[in-house]
Amino acid sequence: MIRAEQLSRSFAARRAVHQLNFELKSGSVVAFVGPNGAGKTTTLRMITGALAPSSGRVLVDEFDTFEQPYLAREKIGFLPEIPPLYPELKVIENLRFVCAIKGLDDQAIDSVIERCELAEVLGQLQHQLSKGFRQRVGLALALLGDPPLLILDEPTSGLDPAQIEGMRELIKTLGEDHTVLLSTHLLSEVEAVCDHVLMIDRGELVADAAADDLIGEYGDLQQAFLARCAVHRQERS
Repeated sequence: MIRAEQLSRSFAARRAVHQLNFELKSGSVVAFVGPNGAGKTTTLRMITGALAPSSGRVLVDEFDTFEQPYLAREKIGFLPEIPPLYPELKVIENLRFVCAIKGLDDQAIDSVIERCELAEVLGQLQHQLSKGFRQRVGLALALLGDPPLLILDEPTSGLDPAQIEGMRELIKTLGEDHTVLLSTHLLSEVEAVCDHVLMIDRGELVADAAADDLIGEYGDLQQAFLARCAVHRQERS
């Protein structure tokens, strides 16, 4: 479970994120969407503990990501848009290296190899992998230790249609026993895989609702996104 309480961050005089409040429960895939510059990246960095909030806090299984970073980070698996692979290492060596850092045994590696379907590429270097397999290896690294919270930043960016479909199916499967926070600009992806939607605009939360409820109210998520942002901007003008 993850909970944000009055989460805010400013850079000098610029307010990037303002008083976000939300709670995500296990067993769900939650979309995190917003226009460019809305504060998504800043929020993700605060959730992972990479950036301190100006005020407020994030709790992951009741551990504060800034005050208790080591305990909180054990609960988080993060896949950035560009997977953090070591280019001089083979896939299996990347997995063993991260596994050793986390203090895990080889059984953890066997589990993610099977789950992410990596058996055929274990001996390959990063430059030999397709973009789809690079994303899968990055996801496998995030899954080592089986953290309850997975944060995925644009996981299908640059993939071909078949790779996109495969990644989406994997994300839906992971959502059965993890909390998955999916940052994406593709609303079609949200409709395909997400149960719940967080929408952010100009650093503030403008929607925190079930995807089906937003679609039922507005017809589709594109219209929901445009309407919620328009109302928010009118209220702030």
